[in-house]
Amino acid sequence: MPLDVIMPALGMAQDTGQIVAWHKAPGDAVAEGDVLFEVETDKATMEVEAQGAGYLVDVAAGAGEDVPVGQVIARIADSPEGGGSVAAPAPSDAPATTPDLPDGTTIIMPALGMAQDTGLLVGWNKEPGAQVAEGDILFEVETDKSTMEVPAGAAGYLAAVLAQAGDEVPVGETVAILTTDAPEAPVVRSYAETGGAQPAPAAEPPASPPAPPKEAATAEPAAPEPSKAAPTSVEGRILASPKARRLAREQGLDLARLVEAGHRQPYHVKDLDALRALPAPAATPAKAGVEPRRRLTARCGAEGLASFAAWLAAETGVRDPAPLLAAFAAASLRRAEAPLNVSVERMGYAQAFADADRAPLGRAEPNEAEPDLILRDLRLSPLASVDLGPEAVPVITLLAGPEGIDLTLECDAGVLTAPEAIALLSDFAGRLDEPLRHLL
Repeated sequence: MPLDVIMPALGMAQDTGQIVAWHKAPGDAVAEGDVLFEVETDKATMEVEAQGAGYLVDVAAGAGEDVPVGQVIARIADSPEGGGSVAAPAPSDAPATTPDLPDGTTIIMPALGMAQDTGLLVGWNKEPGAQVAEGDILFEVETDKSTMEVPAGAAGYLAAVLAQAGDEVPVGETVAILTTDAPEAPVVRSYAETGGAQPAPAAEPPASPPAPPKEAATAEPAAPEPSKAAPTSVEGRILASPKARRLAREQGLDLARLVEAGHRQPYHVKDLDALRALPAPAATPAKAGVEPRRRLTARCGAEGLASFAAWLAAETGVRDPAPLLAAFAAASLRRAEAPLNVSVERMGYAQAFADADRAPLGRAEPNEAEPDLILRDLRLSPLASVDLGPEAVPVITLLAGPEGIDLTLECDAGVLTAPEAIALLSDFAGRLDEPLRHLL
């Protein structure tokens, strides 16, 4: 099936883009990632890459032409013959402008990819009428491939909001207007009210089962269930900000539970407090022979630890990183005054340290005690990831990653609760990334 190539949006105040030059000619073979053409606005010039492989066909605009954002200007097809010229967009029945809308800078639905023709508006980060600085996050938009926070391309006041959370808006359509003066009465509409297509209707709920026969007249009437706000998800998707999704994923929280509880979408970081306050779901029995376990991963930079270890070696002459790693781990795990032992395994040998976080930095003495935590320092190995399963105590593995140090925590669910596991790995990663915090 041919892949449409559209004019992208390089800024929120952009409604057209000028094609500077084509890098491929009609009929040329195209690989995914090849530069197709260059586009210029009044603020930037960008090379636009192909989002799929095939042949460039049906080129409808040449160098020097101004093209509306979101308009199809070519296609990538399976054969070099193409399917005929790209049809011009049909004229809209709605008026080009609405008289009661304020004059100002228009904010459009951006294109997050060449194959995108609409975006799902997840939610607004500014209230109607609010003052907006250039670069402030205005709203969040989602496609089938990504979610993005959209910044304002200009400063002003949010005088008109022309789409609401859950609206599917075509690329290039106006979703807001910024004015230089504060509005007396901001305009607030859904996209359908501005002349756009109606959103897809929500699926009909399943029919309720027939009511059971009534009991004797002396029976107490059943208490009515509290009404729940209807969720506003579209086609089964949960509307949530990127930050809320990331924090929920990191903290092991299921946003679907907010939907089940009747909380209105879209969800933001503040809604995670309500999610944590929900009653714990009934535990699912573990499969026979399978122990519940936890496996968490994290990533931190390598420069901080390397610089700190070099400083420590210059100051104390201690060059073995094992006691330093043990001190960071012990401080991250410690929740009480009881002795705490950490074993550091490094490519064939292991050293155990008692209360390394309480000894002079980097000078904890090895001992033979059973460890409460195992650190496996495999940064010199060729391994890219580990999934070895839980052991008798929590195990943190360090690997050399493409962007620093990759960390993996594995343990039985009965050894650490989910919040304890998250706190342990987050604290340890933070100490590796910024070792000076260990001294505070």
